[in-house]
Amino acid sequence: MAFRCQRDCYMQEFDTVVVSCCPAELKLENNGKKEKIKGFNVTLQDTILFPEGGGQPDDRGLIGEVPVLRVTREGAEAVHFVESALEVGSAVPLRVDWERRFDHMQQHSGQHLITAIADSKFGYKTTSWELGRQRSVIELDTPSVKPGEMEELEAVVNEKIRAHIPVTVQLLSADDPTVEKVRSRGLPDDHAGPIRIVDIKGIDANMCCGTHVSNLSHLQMIKILGTEKGKKNKTNLIFLAGRRVLKFVERSFSTERALTSLLKTGPEEHVEAVDKLQKSVKLLQKNNLNLLRDMAVLIAQNFKNNPNRGKVFSLHRKDGDNEFMNIIANEIGTEDTVAFLTVGEEKGAGLFLLAGPVETVDTLGPRVVDLLEGKGVGKKGRYQGKAGRLARRGEVEALLQQHTRLHSSEEE
Repeated sequence: MAFRCQRDCYMQEFDTVVVSCCPAELKLENNGKKEKIKGFNVTLQDTILFPEGGGQPDDRGLIGEVPVLRVTREGAEAVHFVESALEVGSAVPLRVDWERRFDHMQQHSGQHLITAIADSKFGYKTTSWELGRQRSVIELDTPSVKPGEMEELEAVVNEKIRAHIPVTVQLLSADDPTVEKVRSRGLPDDHAGPIRIVDIKGIDANMCCGTHVSNLSHLQMIKILGTEKGKKNKTNLIFLAGRRVLKFVERSFSTERALTSLLKTGPEEHVEAVDKLQKSVKLLQKNNLNLLRDMAVLIAQNFKNNPNRGKVFSLHRKDGDNEFMNIIANEIGTEDTVAFLTVGEEKGAGLFLLAGPVETVDTLGPRVVDLLEGKGVGKKGRYQGKAGRLARRGEVEALLQQHTRLHSSEEE
């Protein structure tokens, strides 16, 4: 069957009945981490919440006052995941997150339009597409496009939008001869019910399960941002449709205004000003690196020239890198001296180096890593890596001093 959201893509509220409610789990990504949420899979007599499919993400909305976190299709059913149980047989109101839905409608119908014109005008077939959170991508079956073609494509699709061309939906049986004439990448294996055809009058007829605008004028506008090399001799076309174009302009203007304030130049000079800044930064970084190298040599020489120096050398600097630490260790010489060097935040994370006699480093290296709550590897009298807590430097120094005293007393 076709869901209510497919029969009327503009319906925002709808009354229906709960058919089933079963315990379930949902995997969600939260701040880059995947977590499992316990809840319920709910099926309804009908739904205005679109389950993901055809390259279009699923809808969000409410069943009563219960938020719907995911909608998926299982055969002929739309399954709604919620965190609270719903009574089977109860009448419930449905509300769709209209801002999300209409955005998806604009991007999806925009993709159909771009795909159709790119094919008819330039012979570029669409092999796949992705509706992203901020921008969408159409994969074209061509290794490259010619100069000026994307500008021409953008002009034509926006001309069609201004022409107020209607977009209609037909529901056909699988044996209808019309099905053979429409553009399609095939049906899913578990497809059930009639076949849905989205028709942009005089431009395109395409088999599709997604939600679409009823007239191209509802797209408002399309902006083709550009193309980039895709995989296996493909080209990715990046575009925005409708409200996303307006939001992109708002963000771009806000960024332009901020850059004008920071760079003290007009928008037309931003690129040149940033280029100059980058070159200056690279020069400063190079000079800084040379100074750090010189400083490392002086620090080592100062230690070696001290007649009262001990057998343990310890140093921490906020700025520095692995090269800085290794220069000091090389200059000091670690046949008789144990060097413990760290760089980074004094009480936070950073880098460390333990250098000295091979036997000493092999013995103490793993214990130093444990104390610093870090990770490291050792080889030929050097043990270095990342430290999680440089605040425990003092404990490492105490460990090294204790080991050196014990070793000295054994030699006597």
